[in-house]
Amino acid sequence: MKLSENFSLSEYTKSQTASRKGIDNTPGDEHLESAKALFENVAQKVRDHFGPTIITSGYRSPALNEAIGGSATSQHSKGEAVDLEVLGVATAEVAQWISDNLDYDQLILEFFVPGETNSGWIHVSYKADGSNRNQDLTASKVNGQTQYAHGLNY
Repeated sequence: MKLSENFSLSEYTKSQTASRKGIDNTPGDEHLESAKALFENVAQKVRDHFGPTIITSGYRSPALNEAIGGSATSQHSKGEAVDLEVLGVATAEVAQWISDNLDYDQLILEFFVPGETNSGWIHVSYKADGSNRNQDLTASKVNGQTQYAHGLNY
């Protein structure tokens, strides 16, 4: 099943942890509709602009989300979020393009290191109901703890 022109449901739901632990990572109908909106409005547009785009984390069933220690309110578990990167393009450049050109709920530039093109990744979410906040954050490690700062700081 296709979520958009270049993305399939199988690549959005693929998880090594789910495979290893025998966890069913099949989204329900409401999550599937959310995922289609996310891919049509965000992920596919990134792919169209930058070229091949890799999903590093996609849908997480409640059992999978718990197994990896994800947030109980994770948008990944609602089919509203994807983590991605574009090989050969600075992660910060992709994040800035999303911020400047697309509607989204939350955009997080995670663990990008200036000068290291493919360091980190982008977390981006989209709400199909249109209540998107267009919130930009940057995640970094400070004394071993993840800290979030407002804006795209690179």
